[in-house]
Amino acid sequence: MSNTPGVIFDMDGVIVDSNPAHKKTIQIFCEKHNQDVSKTFLENRLYGRTNKEWIPELFGKISDDRLKKLADEKEQLFRDMFTPEDHIVEGIHEFLEKLEKKNISMAVATSAPRENADYILSRLFLTDYFETVLDSSHVTSGKPHPEVYLKAAKALGKKPTNCIVFEDSVSGVSAGRKAGANVIGVTTTHTNEELSPCTMVIENFVGFEPKHITQMLLA
Repeated sequence: MSNTPGVIFDMDGVIVDSNPAHKKTIQIFCEKHNQDVSKTFLENRLYGRTNKEWIPELFGKISDDRLKKLADEKEQLFRDMFTPEDHIVEGIHEFLEKLEKKNISMAVATSAPRENADYILSRLFLTDYFETVLDSSHVTSGKPHPEVYLKAAKALGKKPTNCIVFEDSVSGVSAGRKAGANVIGVTTTHTNEELSPCTMVIENFVGFEPKHITQMLLA
């Protein structure tokens, strides 16, 4: 395996500030189905997790077919209301360009379904930056389980300890740390204090340089 670092990005809340749209979508979706969702549930039981994990917690025991229909309905609502170009996290384009020029391998590891990843990354013309994009279909267990980050590191040909993960959710931070990666928190969803387990916390990618992550791995 190469000693150069691998960089793995969550998508919602890291590449795009999409969680407010997800929250609104979930509220509409839940109201339609007479389900009540608290802020605590959103932050601690939903963000960073896959649909197949959180939907049964609301609806109880349901068939796989019913689960898929509910998940598809919720995600179509999200795509109908969300315009990625209006909510990109500031500085991400420039940072990806800098990493590419340094020949640093990059991946996306998201709990979102493939349709959302394709929609967002293609609309922002970001797909070609990434060697691999892992979505909810690639894992058995969602975050905070480390599976998606272990698989992303393997796909990049890197040891997890030689990877930097960018995350915005508490469950995602936990997943990255459990995988053995260094985690940089992005404060789109949680505060600095809530992201305190991270090695570093940033507001966005403006002025962020590849040297900041290489120095982190050498520290």
